[in-house]
Amino acid sequence: MSLLLSPVEIAGLSLKNRVVMPPMCMYEVKNEDGLPTAFHHVHYGARAIGGVGLIIQKATAVEPDGRLSNRDLGIWSDCQGRALADLVRELKAFGSKVGIQLSHGGRKAADAIQPIGPSAVRYSEEYQVPKEMTLDDIQRVQSAFVSAARRAQEAGYDMIEIHGAHGYLVNEFLEPLTNLRSDEYGGTLENRFRFLREIVEGVKSAFNGPIWVRLSVTAYDETGTQNTLQDYQQIAKWLEELGVACLDISTGGLMDVKPNIPIYGGYQATFSAQIKQAVSIPVTAVGLLHHPELGEYLLQTGQADLIQVGRGLIRNVNWLADAAETLHDHDFQVYNNSYKRGQVR
Repeated sequence: MSLLLSPVEIAGLSLKNRVVMPPMCMYEVKNEDGLPTAFHHVHYGARAIGGVGLIIQKATAVEPDGRLSNRDLGIWSDCQGRALADLVRELKAFGSKVGIQLSHGGRKAADAIQPIGPSAVRYSEEYQVPKEMTLDDIQRVQSAFVSAARRAQEAGYDMIEIHGAHGYLVNEFLEPLTNLRSDEYGGTLENRFRFLREIVEGVKSAFNGPIWVRLSVTAYDETGTQNTLQDYQQIAKWLEELGVACLDISTGGLMDVKPNIPIYGGYQATFSAQIKQAVSIPVTAVGLLHHPELGEYLLQTGQADLIQVGRGLIRNVNWLADAAETLHDHDFQVYNNSYKRGQVR
């Protein structure tokens, strides 16, 4: 049996395989009310039937102006929580574990009436200048994360991921490029980490399951201003000390620039491997991991503990069955006997 498709107890979860469907924005809430639609039930349900071990729901806003766009999912109301509970029950019935990524877009909340950020530094000319957050704003947003975590608990999610990557609000606080504050939430790395630390502490008080954090460990900045990889290794250690169960390692999104490195399958895996060296908790790899042989290699060589497959699962809801063929893993079980007819062995 391959490592990729074998059951595992990891990061506080019992998973039937190491394949994770990462949170990917689909912008399909056409009524702009944050509620899941038939699309979400079919979109995630098809991947659950396909055998994905863990499905992490797309970036889900903790307050209305925290949406990346007005067509994003939300969990700022109990009504949304109840609707999401129906989705969770459906997905679990097919054997997948289900997580939710809690998010605030910060200065990149494109449709916000007044976007906010740690400092009044806008993302690009196409975006508004964000309002620099007051201490009251900081406490309000942190409370929104905690309330969202409570709703996630009530909805039955197996895990929560805090979105601290891709230039959104938490990432903005972490980075000196976007955090120019001179109070207790700015300046030193430890101060810039404070916003995330307090969110993690609050979310842990409201949610009984494992807490993950997604990080962008480089902004592809060439001015020498961004956090270094060593800074993120320190952040990773602090998160482990806080009881975070797993780190989801990505890159980019803070600045309106393209990566200054070659883009190829697994191009971000070197970053997850270096974060993994700094901590003892599991680390996931993400980024163009379409090919099961590559995912298996990263697991076998200890560069990652879980493999996130995004575009591959968008293209092929039966990606895992095809992966089993490629890896000659005859122990993998499709959903039921009828689905076996689709397998060629």
